[in-house]
Amino acid sequence: MVEKLLHNFGFEKLDVWNSSIELSKLVYDVTNSFPTDEKYGLVSQIRRAVVSISSNIAEGSSKASLKDQARFSEIAYGSLMEVLNQIIIAKNFGYISQELYLTVRNEIEKVSRQLNAYKNSQIRRSDNDI
Repeated sequence: MVEKLLHNFGFEKLDVWNSSIELSKLVYDVTNSFPTDEKYGLVSQIRRAVVSISSNIAEGSSKASLKDQARFSEIAYGSLMEVLNQIIIAKNFGYISQELYLTVRNEIEKVSRQLNAYKNSQIRRSDNDI
């Protein structure tokens, strides 16, 4: 959980945003053990993708329309799937163990469920605004 400050922006209160931050921490920890020659390859790619998840949730929260917000949730979901793909690749290349792969995958599935629920809520509420 992010430290409490004098003022929190709306996205900081979202469970899905907090979970995506936790996933980022996990992915950064996991990628620290990747081979040095992957620093500018897979490590860089997966870290950019995982940071993109929380960034798109935050950016989407600033949009006036719920449809625009839902679009950023879709982009965040795409980044989440990119992370999953890259974790699968890392496992297949032997960069992470099956156990660590399952740990990361479980966190990805958690964020996936939360993000889908969040996006569906945005879409339902936007349909009610018509």
